[in-house]
Amino acid sequence: MDDPRTALNEKIAEIDDQMATMEKKPADQGSISFGKRIGEGTSMAVDRLAQVAVHDKLQLIRGDVLRAFEKLDEGSYGRCDVCGKPIPEARLEALPWAVLCVGDASKR
Repeated sequence: MDDPRTALNEKIAEIDDQMATMEKKPADQGSISFGKRIGEGTSMAVDRLAQVAVHDKLQLIRGDVLRAFEKLDEGSYGRCDVCGKPIPEARLEALPWAVLCVGDASKR
């Protein structure tokens, strides 16, 4: 990886853009009714719940990006925050913001 800071800066900008879009107030807030049948209100609620889950995931990734910046500054970039073992280069190429090895990331 040439410069992880470039990739991290791009990722944080992408996440911030996505989160800003998701945090906007919905345009259509007309009269929504909920009943026994799946209607517009129910599908809007399901869509909103899905957006909340995506937003939560973006916040988690954003935290990892910020932590990766810290690790670059302190000289521990490329080492797992939990076990201290090196994070494989291929993982860092794919996810420059990886702060955990695959084993510890799977426990998250």
